[in-house]
Amino acid sequence: MTIEFIGHVFPHEFSETIAASGPVVQPDYLRALARAHEAAGFDKVLIPHSSAMADGFILADQTLAATERLGVLLAHRPGFVAPTIAARKYATIDAFYPGRIALHTITGGDDADQARDGDWLDKAARYRRSGEFLEVVKREWSETERFDHEGEFYRVKDAWSSVRPLDGHIPIYFGGASADAVRVAAEHADVYALWGEPLAGVRERIAQVQSAAAEHGRSLRFSVSLRPIVAETEAAAWERAEEILRVTEERAGAFTKGFPTQRNEGSERLLKFAADGPVHDERLFTKLAKATGAAGNSTALVGTPEQVADALLTYVDAGASTLLIRGYEPYNDAVAYGEVISLVRERSLVAA
Repeated sequence: MTIEFIGHVFPHEFSETIAASGPVVQPDYLRALARAHEAAGFDKVLIPHSSAMADGFILADQTLAATERLGVLLAHRPGFVAPTIAARKYATIDAFYPGRIALHTITGGDDADQARDGDWLDKAARYRRSGEFLEVVKREWSETERFDHEGEFYRVKDAWSSVRPLDGHIPIYFGGASADAVRVAAEHADVYALWGEPLAGVRERIAQVQSAAAEHGRSLRFSVSLRPIVAETEAAAWERAEEILRVTEERAGAFTKGFPTQRNEGSERLLKFAADGPVHDERLFTKLAKATGAAGNSTALVGTPEQVADALLTYVDAGASTLLIRGYEPYNDAVAYGEVISLVRERSLVAA
C-alpha cells in the first residue's frame, strides 16, 4: 500500500497555541510553509474552509506555484458555487498543475457558519445537496457531450465544459461522521476522511463505510487526521504535550471565535473517547480534543519520531492509506515531521 501524507497550510501563522498577528493573508509565509511541506516529503497539503477564511482557490494556486511537486487538497463547501462552475474551477487548476489538485468535500456541520454565507438548509438537506453537487461535478468533468440535470437542488440544461481533467476525474475526499455523510461518501467519494480516534474506533468506521460503498459496487480509501507531538525523548514529548494542553486551555475561547463550534457526530465521538481516558493505544492523547470541544481534528500522537512513526503505522494496518498530520507550531512541526515521514515509509517497505 502506498502511504500518502497530507499536511496543512494557512496564509498566516495560527494554531490553538499561537495567536494570529499581522495581515490575514501573508504571501511569503504561505509560500514558505508550502515549501517546508514539500521538503519534508508531504504529498499534499490541505487548504481548509470556513465562512471567514480567504479564498481557497487563490490560496491553492499560490501554493502550487510556489512548489514543484506538492499537491493541494482544496476544501470546498457545496451550496455556494454552482457545481458546473466549481467543476471548471478545479479542472482549470488541474490544467495548470496536472494531477496536483484534489477536492475535499465538506458539507458543513455548523448551522451558524452556514448562515454567515446565507445558507439556511438543515444538515440533512445539506448532505442531499452535497451528493447531487458531486453527481453534477463528476459529469462536468467526464462527459464529452452536452447533458441535462434536474434534481432537488440543481437544474442545468445543455451543460458542457471545454476544460476537463485528462482522465476525466479529480480525486474526491469526503468528511463527515453522520449516517448521511456515510451514504453520500459511499456513492461519490474516493477517500473518506476520519479524525484520529483510537484504533478500535477507526476500524469500526472503516468497516461501516466500506459496507455502504459495497452496496454501490465501490471500495474507498481512508484518511486519518492526527496531531503528532514529537520530541527527542518520550519524556520530553509528553512534557511538550502538557504544555500545549495548558496553552490551549488558556486560549480556547480565542481559538474557537469565528470557527465552527456546533457539535457534530465526529466531535461527539472524540469527546466520548476523551471522557473514556486521556490516553488510548499507548500514545493517542485525547485531552486536547476536550480542551477545544473537539472543534476540528484535535487528538495527538505523543512520542519520539520513531514512536510516532510506529503509531502511525498502526493506523495504516487498520486500513488507512492517507495520514493527515499537522502540528501546533505549523512551520516548525512541518519541518520536524520530515523525519517521521521518512521513518514511516522506510518501515512500511520493510513490513511489506
